Amino acid sequence: MLFLALFLSLSLVPALSLTDDAFGAEFEDLTLAEDALNTVPRRVARQVKTLLFKETKPHIQELLVQTTIISRYAFTAVSCTMFNRHSSAARGVFQFYIPPSAYVSNFTMIVGGRVFPSQIKAKEKKVKKDRKESNGKPKSKEPPEVSKEEMELFRMAVTIPGRNRAVFLLTYEELLERRLGYYEHVTSVRPMQLVSKLSIGVIIVEHSRIKHLEVLPLRNSKTFAPSSSSKTNGKVSAPVSTVIQQNETFCKITFTPSIVQQVKIATNGMLGEFVVRYDVERELGIGDIQVLDGHFVHYFAPKDLPIVPKNVVFVIDTSASMVGRKIRQTKDALFTILKELRPNDLFNFVTFSNRIRVWQKDKLVRVTPDSVRDAKKFIHSISPTGGTNINNAIQTGSTLLRNYLSTIKDTSHNSVSLIIFLTDGRPTVGEVKTPSILGNTKAAVQEKFCIFTIGMGNDVDYKLLDRMALENCGTMRRIPEEADAETMLKGFYAEIGTPLLSDIRVDYSEDAVQYVTQHLFPNYFNGSEIVVAGRLTNNSSESLHVEVTASNSERSVKMETDVLLSNREQDTRKRLEEAAVGPDADGYVERVWGFLSVKDGIKGRLTSHTSGERDKYTEQATNLSLQYNFLTPLTQMVVEKPQVLPDGTLVKEAEPTAAPAVSANLLPEEKAMEEEEEEEKEAPTQDLPQSLHRKKEQPGQSQAVTVATDGVKKTARESVTLSKTSADGDPHFVVDVPLSKITVCFNINGQPGDVLRLVTDHKQSGVTVNGKLVGAPAPMGSHKQQRTYFSSLSVVVDKPRRSYIEVTPRKLILDGRDRIILPCSSTVAVETENLGVSIVANANITVTIQKTIRFIILLHNYKNPAPYQRDHLGFYIADSQGLSKNTHGLLGQFLFEEVGLTKLSGNITAPKGNDTHEVNTDKPVSGDMALKVKERLVAVVKKNRRIYSGTQTVECWFAKNNAAKLIEGQYQDYVVSHLFDTGDWPHGTNTL
Repeated sequence: MLFLALFLSLSLVPALSLTDDAFGAEFEDLTLAEDALNTVPRRVARQVKTLLFKETKPHIQELLVQTTIISRYAFTAVSCTMFNRHSSAARGVFQFYIPPSAYVSNFTMIVGGRVFPSQIKAKEKKVKKDRKESNGKPKSKEPPEVSKEEMELFRMAVTIPGRNRAVFLLTYEELLERRLGYYEHVTSVRPMQLVSKLSIGVIIVEHSRIKHLEVLPLRNSKTFAPSSSSKTNGKVSAPVSTVIQQNETFCKITFTPSIVQQVKIATNGMLGEFVVRYDVERELGIGDIQVLDGHFVHYFAPKDLPIVPKNVVFVIDTSASMVGRKIRQTKDALFTILKELRPNDLFNFVTFSNRIRVWQKDKLVRVTPDSVRDAKKFIHSISPTGGTNINNAIQTGSTLLRNYLSTIKDTSHNSVSLIIFLTDGRPTVGEVKTPSILGNTKAAVQEKFCIFTIGMGNDVDYKLLDRMALENCGTMRRIPEEADAETMLKGFYAEIGTPLLSDIRVDYSEDAVQYVTQHLFPNYFNGSEIVVAGRLTNNSSESLHVEVTASNSERSVKMETDVLLSNREQDTRKRLEEAAVGPDADGYVERVWGFLSVKDGIKGRLTSHTSGERDKYTEQATNLSLQYNFLTPLTQMVVEKPQVLPDGTLVKEAEPTAAPAVSANLLPEEKAMEEEEEEEKEAPTQDLPQSLHRKKEQPGQSQAVTVATDGVKKTARESVTLSKTSADGDPHFVVDVPLSKITVCFNINGQPGDVLRLVTDHKQSGVTVNGKLVGAPAPMGSHKQQRTYFSSLSVVVDKPRRSYIEVTPRKLILDGRDRIILPCSSTVAVETENLGVSIVANANITVTIQKTIRFIILLHNYKNPAPYQRDHLGFYIADSQGLSKNTHGLLGQFLFEEVGLTKLSGNITAPKGNDTHEVNTDKPVSGDMALKVKERLVAVVKKNRRIYSGTQTVECWFAKNNAAKLIEGQYQDYVVSHLFDTGDWPHGTNTL
């Protein structure tokens, strides 16, 4: 599977509608635009309307943020709709704060009825920032409550024509990190103005039971870091309008404050951060291993282990810049930390400015009441003065630890050694060059202990602290200028203050895995989690041997087990199906692997010591960033932006401009049933558009895009050309054989997860169509054990250049030179030189190739699906004149085939089924009808089939036994490896 597009669970959240009718209704009910101000509901206070009257910038009608967390991996989709109520063009600014460890995976704008996509490209060595457009980090001051050290700002400014809307679609992904015994997901709710329709949703789907869940009160950034307590004390109140629905492994949370409720929180739209914390039950032993689509992810967080004693040296900046609030908060945090030291711990303090001061010379001190009392006196006596000698401070602390470790003779007891280094500035005294400081530090540490760095304020050389921690097996933490430093310092120490294991190594069978992410870890701290992901080899091993070795306080620890891969994958899929996440969740494990692999590559690049090593990591991380469409420090986002003429209309085509809109993170996925079964009635549904994808862009023609999404530029919907040749429903195949003027129909009972070749002509026209099946239980009383539907379809076009289209019931991805991801709830038309796509919202999609080939894809979405129903697609061939006579596939093989109709003689027996999915023991008798396909005779009966969602009925000759002898070869011959497989037909039919 080449890429993942994860959409929000079916009909679980409020939807953004881009259809003409829906825009009218929602505009009247939910917005406060110029022509609707007099009809504002009475419950909206007069002062609220006054606030909105004063707005001169475009008004945000809707802000919808939906996050789906699958086993700690979070996909977030942001949809923001702005309306320019004025007659003249106005400048609209979309901005959204994302977590620093997240990667943006897509951004698309729809302005004035046209789609403007973005593209991720490798970053050039020197990227010029367009400050005039103010994209990327803003040049002006940021909102006072937000620090750029806590959240990354994604910002895009565009000109919106008068009386027009702009829709901004942003998606980003992150792997939640376990700290202090819980995972924390943060959504920034700072639209900078009151919003007519505001909705924040979080869906959690976990493999293990969710044992702890809480929604915190809205908080500002000063308390961004977790508190020192692993769980909040007492009952906390969730923000007003929050609704929580939960079972053992699934949780749905919504926060939908009205305008009046928003005003009570903040009149300027700066509501704060919506925070969800949770944790899951831990599996004993080796941990939780999940397998999906050729990848695995291993979550390891053992509990109930003895605490490993630690040897810690605190190296504290006492230069003049620490005077006042900083030193007071630092002292208070150190007083608290002293209370949390354990009797078996050893410690010391080093303070530094332009001179170095050591509390206890040439030794580490064991924790006793007396030593703690003396240490408090020393901390109390600290007085900030002088410059900042970082190099000598690190050398002094390293010498203390190194000398102590050299004196240890009892090797039966293990301990963890570390330096906690805190500064608020840059080196100003002694050695000031970063490379020299890093080299000296590495030489002093000698890989014997770890350094954890803390930077306070805005004057810190964070790159130096990042590398110092990374090169010495530690981590770095930022404390913003106005943050609650005391709470953050205590919280950071709580994370690393309870080591349980050291020297952890996680190994897997060499013949079963490849490309494993980081699997060596210096320490494991209580309340954290170790995550390793890998790609399984193509050998399809039945089992995976897992071995974890580590050391605790008294001995070496070894845990190992054999994991049955097929069982784990079935279990993983079962959990996803039970949670109704939908088929598009397939692939989230690979996304975890890609995310961690990019992080590993960037870390390796930062810590490399030679140019060759650095180039290797750079290439690796860049290629993965492009493959998974991540905006990282090594990539940039190119955004096509609208240009508005003096008369207020849009320029026909806009030039793409490089806009790295976020500062790159440094470190931190039926209508037609069996004829004897009852037809179901379905209703179209709408969902929040989300664009998560991973296939990197292919060279091709730039798209010129037009859209009809509101009342500004209405276009008539094109009528769909009907065609009998189709694969729809369970799936039922209907083929209108052109050369024989006979209509044939058959069923294919495939297996969930199989990808079927429907049409292949890649050697001639360059066209291939594949469809992926998803399973569902059969209705009660059905003779079938299960049903299957097409959950996604791909159309690959190899000529004149490679491009592809992937369609699911919720979205369409068009990837040529540019990548466009569009919701199927919008009426959109996209045209290039050789490829065109037209979406009729919630109804159908027409794909036109070189103006001679046309496919129609029907969208089947259920509002309240029965257990045996799945959102699915129907595929119809409307025009095949551009396909060659060598076309093959389940449908394609009949387009240029002559099929005859004859009567069977009495000595003819029915052919056996071509697989085990369906066996029919009925034998034909003399006079039964049969089709003659090449040299094969196929018994058939006359039937009626419904197509086009039951609106059309066709008569056809039905081939029993799962199309035995009707189709060429066996069922397995039509099963391909992935959606974008364009390989030859096994029997050589589709060859030159």
